[in-house]
Amino acid sequence: MRSEFIRIYKSVHTWTGIVAGMALFIAFYAGAITLFKEPLARWATPPSATHGTAVPLDQAPNLIAQTLRDHPAAAKDFRLHLKAAEHLPSGLAWQVLEAGADDHDHSSARHFVATLDTGGVARVEAAHPSRLAEFIDTLHRVVGLPVDTDPNRWIMGIIAALYAVALVSGVIVLLPSLVKDLFALRVGRNLKRMWLDAHNVVGIVSLPFHVVMALTAVVFAYHDGFYFIQDKLIHDGKWATAFSSGGAPAKAPPRDPAAMRPPAELLASAQDFSPSFQATSLQYLNVTGPRAAVRVWGHDPTAHSPRFVGGFVAIDPYSGKIMNVDFLPGRQSLPNAIVSSFFALHFGTFGGTPVQWMYFLLGLAGAWLFYSGNLLWVETRRIKAARDDDGSHYPPAQRRDARWMAAATVGICLGAVCGISLTIVAAKWLHGRVDDLNAWHQVLYYAVFFGALAWAFGIGAARAAIHLLRLAAVFTFAIPLTSLLAWLLPSLGMWTHGSAATLGVDATALAGGLGFVWLARATTRRAMQGSTDSVWSIRREKS
Repeated sequence: MRSEFIRIYKSVHTWTGIVAGMALFIAFYAGAITLFKEPLARWATPPSATHGTAVPLDQAPNLIAQTLRDHPAAAKDFRLHLKAAEHLPSGLAWQVLEAGADDHDHSSARHFVATLDTGGVARVEAAHPSRLAEFIDTLHRVVGLPVDTDPNRWIMGIIAALYAVALVSGVIVLLPSLVKDLFALRVGRNLKRMWLDAHNVVGIVSLPFHVVMALTAVVFAYHDGFYFIQDKLIHDGKWATAFSSGGAPAKAPPRDPAAMRPPAELLASAQDFSPSFQATSLQYLNVTGPRAAVRVWGHDPTAHSPRFVGGFVAIDPYSGKIMNVDFLPGRQSLPNAIVSSFFALHFGTFGGTPVQWMYFLLGLAGAWLFYSGNLLWVETRRIKAARDDDGSHYPPAQRRDARWMAAATVGICLGAVCGISLTIVAAKWLHGRVDDLNAWHQVLYYAVFFGALAWAFGIGAARAAIHLLRLAAVFTFAIPLTSLLAWLLPSLGMWTHGSAATLGVDATALAGGLGFVWLARATTRRAMQGSTDSVWSIRREKS
């Protein structure tokens, strides 16, 4: 390929990466954490009388009938969990969204749980579940923005499109030397060459993963338009009635929930239809209306799941008839399986735990890829500044754009890391001490994030990087330390569940803290011993 075309593609790769890179760092770092969203939710959920057990199926019909009699609004959408876990309600759970709220934004929802007391009487309590995992997932889905709304998803879609352009142009730039330099990692005094080699190796090795992330992110950002096309091409314009039982008049009298089939019978129908399907919950929808349905949610270890939480089969709760299997793992039609594969590839909902850990490591590697891309841009500007200097300054004056980019990269990327770690710690320390813990998760994260950004611009990238990496280590170490203190000092009012899932959160945070300590030491060494004409040096005198 002609050299001028290589230069053009290199410029395209550089600037699309610069524009999208810092937002993508947040998306990938937060996304890696949310691959273990359930263990994190369990870690952050305090012991409760209304959580941690599953209602016996033989008692469920009585609970459903009493709850809907006294709280008819719950009939629109309530859920019965079949598995016991620290973060799952013991009875019926439902939420009420504020009028006009976005379907994806549940930050203002009010939650309720209904359980049976020892006398068999249904009791309803307001619930305040931890939304820590959902908040971090929101940061992932909308690249660091606070709420998951349509405009924020469109911004994410633009960034994902730039991401795809950066991937394609980067591969084209590498093509002439791909075979020769693919696994070359030239370690030595030329740090830029070493970082560039590492950047190229990580980028090429993880290229399939990044292609999947870029394409699926665009699909998620503009999914309403894609669903409209799918409705016209696959469902003949009948998407809205895909879960209806058909034949029921639009204005039928309210139905009696007491006439519904028992949950055990609905589960048996799902099991008979797909023996390998493992149900986890029943979601009841519009059960007093003409289009009542129950979605039996779960996983199938032999097939990919179309959603992060699994897939479902829709059943008529009154007749027990199977209504729809478009989202049932292993039983989807080819067109629906293709659509759901986008979700499965993005969420890693196939292959079990090994694939989750692989995605976790690839997510962290992806975050490093965007961080290192910005550092390479800054280093290129340093070399150009030294080349253009007339020798009257030592060290050569740094370009303003290089200083600003270095400070922005450090502040945004490390600010996000520090903010996420601190807001995780706050889930236990602030529980019961503040009125709205979920609001405090946002306040703490963005206070640290913008504070780190201001600090980086205020004192410079070199010093700020050292300080923020040390702070990231402290906040990340505080996660397992908090669990240890909760176990040693119950009087603090915190908790530790001791399950394998929650212990895994602490162990991963401990490893992450050690990683930040190593990075802080390496960064300090570079600042003290590296070239004085670098924005990463804190030595400005001539040696």
